[in-house]
Amino acid sequence: MPLKIRLAVPEDMAVLSPLMNDAIATLLTPFLPPAGVAASFEVMGLDTQLIADGTYFVVEDETGAIGGCGGWSRRATLFGGDHSAGRDAALLDPAKDAARVRAMYTHPAHVRRGIGRLVLQTCEAAARAEGFSRCELAATLGGEPLYRACGYHDIEPFFAKTSSGYEVPLIRMGKAL
Repeated sequence: MPLKIRLAVPEDMAVLSPLMNDAIATLLTPFLPPAGVAASFEVMGLDTQLIADGTYFVVEDETGAIGGCGGWSRRATLFGGDHSAGRDAALLDPAKDAARVRAMYTHPAHVRRGIGRLVLQTCEAAARAEGFSRCELAATLGGEPLYRACGYHDIEPFFAKTSSGYEVPLIRMGKAL
């Protein structure tokens, strides 16, 4: 079934937030206990800076419905949404820093259709066109298999501590472009 990728626009935000919430609630369940899934909402979600920067994409299915999204960034923040603590909007230097692949989500009804690979390929090509030679990301346990299959390697595991005290497991991963 044909997929179409395009830049996200502010009008997409009304669809993106519920899509992200459905993805977190459903796709992390096999990897985290209920407290971990609940805590994940605090460290994940929509980052409107990516849309404003023109580096965030949506993937539409054959009906025009948005089945997934994701982007890349030339900013220092590695992961998180608008509400997440520790964000850093400083611009990265393509000559020495890795671009960030960010906020990748697939609606549970659209998994295993190539959306994640399409978004990754699009992000990598855009980052390469801006002079970046590497990408890094923070993988959830649910996303790790996709990233590994697309050539990403582990840099370091880490935990994002939440206000509840739960530490969400993540893996910093990287890839040369």
